[in-house]
Amino acid sequence: MQARRIVILGSTGSIGTQAIDVVDGAPHLFEVVALSAGGGQLELLAKQAVHTGAAAVGIASGDAAQLAALIGEFAAAAQKPEYRPEIFAGPDAATIIAGIPADVVLNGITGSIGLAPTLAALRSGATLALANKESLIVGGALVKAAARAGQIVPVDSEHSAIAQCLRAGTAGEVEKLILTASGGPFRGQSREELHTVTPRQALAHPTWDMGVMVTTNSATLVNKGLEVIEAHLLFDVPLDRIDVVVHPQSVVHSMVQFVDGSIIAQASPPDMRLPIALGLGWPDRVPKAAHPCDWTKAATWTFEPLDVAAFPAVGIAKDAAKQGSTFPAVFNAANEEAVTAFHAGKIRFTDIVDTVEAVLSEHSGSSGLTVESVLDAESWARARAQDRLALRSL
Repeated sequence: MQARRIVILGSTGSIGTQAIDVVDGAPHLFEVVALSAGGGQLELLAKQAVHTGAAAVGIASGDAAQLAALIGEFAAAAQKPEYRPEIFAGPDAATIIAGIPADVVLNGITGSIGLAPTLAALRSGATLALANKESLIVGGALVKAAARAGQIVPVDSEHSAIAQCLRAGTAGEVEKLILTASGGPFRGQSREELHTVTPRQALAHPTWDMGVMVTTNSATLVNKGLEVIEAHLLFDVPLDRIDVVVHPQSVVHSMVQFVDGSIIAQASPPDMRLPIALGLGWPDRVPKAAHPCDWTKAATWTFEPLDVAAFPAVGIAKDAAKQGSTFPAVFNAANEEAVTAFHAGKIRFTDIVDTVEAVLSEHSGSSGLTVESVLDAESWARARAQDRLALRSL
């Protein structure tokens, strides 16, 4: 069987580096043909390029000449002096890389800047292994209209779990989707206790190792709100039939409840290599992609309802999704501005979600959903968020 040609967007991030681990573990199944990254870790990107032999490499910012020099240096050390990939640099680099002929494009970019690459990947005809949830959320109907049936394969652990569970029944037999949440580092704390949370505490996630934005979003439960919207768009299940339950052990990644009362769950130790491998190999499984649960050891899995008073983000996200149009884009953009302000020491932890809710209350939506209307809504949301944040103080 010919190896699948893989493009990795966001290759130096958490998803991208683990994807390369998956490829290394199954070189007979996958071949990396292109990489892109933001440009903040040029040495790592150069090493990845030499290691994978990618024919094309892109950076959103940074010095292309410096990247080329680093690639030449590492290639010589690896005894690959002839290796010289094509290099693309600039804000459109990831979009160009996403359109390179391939079987699978893994979008591991963080943030709504992944929208244009998502659309480019879909236009190319490749399967889109989607870890960049924001592009689907802000693009909404725009992304769905560009995708053929089955072209988008989710890589988020929760949505990968749902996709696996859905194999147990037909679409008409699905009663509800149940997303699990670890509860983050502040599970059990009241809203009052959350006022004094520090940036360092917010980044101490009990289960997952992620970047600053995603880790903070997990602490506020904004990430779970985004995942509810994503599940609604991916699986065409109404928002009122998507629930969230707190599961601190993060072993059951999500569940599907069917009309007869049966609930199918997907369980595995926390390891993003499993959903990444499924995204790259779908619908086939990649042998030994991750370790299974060890049934020779006692274990306890617990589940509890979400504290919506302390963590209102999921409800706010559902309301934004019900409004549709550019409301999800405003939700995401306002949150990114607030998270940045929090880590700059300018606002309190609870101000993050309060700011998002306030900005949404001022938004009137857009008459049509286009890339331009999404970008305009995001710009407006960022400006309004900054105005509101300037009035807040610790």
